[in-house]
Amino acid sequence: MTADALRIALVGNPNCGKTSLFNQLTGARQKVANYAGVTVERKEGRFTLPSGRHVQVLDLPGAYSLAAASPDEAITRAVCLGEMPGEALPDLLVCVADATNLRLHLRFVLEIRRLGRPMLLVLNMMDDARRRGIAIDVPKLAERLGLPVVEAVAVKRNGISGLLSRLDGQLPGAPAAAEASDADLHAQVRQLLAEAVVMPRSTDVRDDAIDRVLLHPLAGLAIFAALMFLIFQAVFSWAEPFMNGIEAGVGWLGAALTAAMPDGVLKSLLLEGIFAGVGGVLVFLPQILILFFFILVLEESGYLPRAAFLLDTLMFKAGLTGRSFIPLLSSFACAIPGIMATRSISDPRDRLTTIMVAPLMTCSARLPVYTLLIAAFIPQQSVGGLFNLQGIVLFALYAAGIVSALAVAWIMKRLRSDRSEHALLLELPSYRLPDWRNISLGLYERGMIFVKRVGGVILALTILLWFLASFPAPPEGATGAPIDYSFAGRLGHLLAPVFEPIGFNWQISIALIPGMAAREVVVAALGTVYALSGNEDMVASQLGGLIGAQWSLATALSLLVWFVFAPQCLSTLATVRRETGSWRQVGLMTGYLFGLAYLASFLTYRIAEALL
Repeated sequence: MTADALRIALVGNPNCGKTSLFNQLTGARQKVANYAGVTVERKEGRFTLPSGRHVQVLDLPGAYSLAAASPDEAITRAVCLGEMPGEALPDLLVCVADATNLRLHLRFVLEIRRLGRPMLLVLNMMDDARRRGIAIDVPKLAERLGLPVVEAVAVKRNGISGLLSRLDGQLPGAPAAAEASDADLHAQVRQLLAEAVVMPRSTDVRDDAIDRVLLHPLAGLAIFAALMFLIFQAVFSWAEPFMNGIEAGVGWLGAALTAAMPDGVLKSLLLEGIFAGVGGVLVFLPQILILFFFILVLEESGYLPRAAFLLDTLMFKAGLTGRSFIPLLSSFACAIPGIMATRSISDPRDRLTTIMVAPLMTCSARLPVYTLLIAAFIPQQSVGGLFNLQGIVLFALYAAGIVSALAVAWIMKRLRSDRSEHALLLELPSYRLPDWRNISLGLYERGMIFVKRVGGVILALTILLWFLASFPAPPEGATGAPIDYSFAGRLGHLLAPVFEPIGFNWQISIALIPGMAAREVVVAALGTVYALSGNEDMVASQLGGLIGAQWSLATALSLLVWFVFAPQCLSTLATVRRETGSWRQVGLMTGYLFGLAYLASFLTYRIAEALL
């Protein structure tokens, strides 16, 4: 990208289609990071106009107002004003508005206009507006606003041609900056709507008909529960052939690379360290992508805010609100973005409660552990001719995390002195067919995050664990497995008495340590430990078969329950520290999660031993 590239920033309310526009402009030529010093996502991409002009585009966080009420809105305000350290002032502000909801979105457009920066307005979702009979006099709206206005349908390939043509021409000048009170802004919006917009009705007939079913207090909850259940069924059923393919490919590659190698340190590192560890984690990529696929589809369709509305009453009784739903759902991917998403919760008590229970949502890093243990100990059989027993167990583990989060939130509500109530105000976007381009880019982004973790922190920890499990070498005449004499073996035997009451052996105790950095590493660690315990052949074929033969069912159930509550990885704890500014909250989270995990595993192990 050349230094003289046009620099534009996309701004707009949440649910205006800004991300779809960003993806349409940049495709895969985008990068995601955090703004310096804050945990707010920064998305930047680039593209080239037909004339050859290079453009750098920044997707700013969604905001309802420049009177910032959250860190997201503060970032948007700072970038628009040129006050963000390390962030150049954009050459052009591209304000995106939902054409079907101009009553809400035009207010923010007027706020942006009074900054006096070069800008243009994109009326997105024009196809939906026409379908609903909404008539917008675009030239008149542009005249009244004093800035260029273009139509767009960001989810269609040719739906942004008007914007591209406008960017390829002469840039608009800056509108006159003006001060206006909130009352003035609302009055201006009413006047603009009266002069330039004809709207037959305020809501969409189609949306109303669907909402009568999906938001019904009984039918809606039943549909939501069935949908979640089917998602977890699919995670097991759909992923199996892809997992088998990856497993076979990793096994073939490991054998091919080490076949001609003499026995020694390098062969041990490759076969027993990297391929037994990293390869054992990579195999779970299909399941993670399938889970994200469903979450992205629900998000694209407009269903997720409705799920938040639907669950508000239940969550309110537990001390949360419907606004906690999307941060908690995000925590199914990873607790870090879930905790960061709590910035949209204005009430500090509700925000803190959501942060404290977010780790109880089953993040994708636990999925490899769940899958390994379920496949090894739960038979693959049909239930009622429709459902997969393994999928039912996986659903039960996710449900256990959700129920536990609600229970902890309820307790926190009872312990706090201020129990005042706050109503839920939430914008419900129109239903839309998912944009498969956005979904594909989202899956690619999340898949690359997982692969980079496999090739980064997981690889590094696997190599470190291999070193600790391989050195020092056993003394001459030793009869036990070499790992028993290593640093890792000694540490595992030292920790064994602590975890023995909950059924964990010394191999599991070792695996829990690197799992503090990344949950997925537990599978890699078990693969490395058992490979170096003299089980190389069996680990190469299937770790699940090995632990299925050596562990009791009570131990497996105890470990599954442990990971429902297990203390969070170090990255999550660091995020909690940054978001709350308190080491005390970090300590409380770590302590209560460890206590719950140990108690639940102890009860599970003892009851299972007595019954099985």
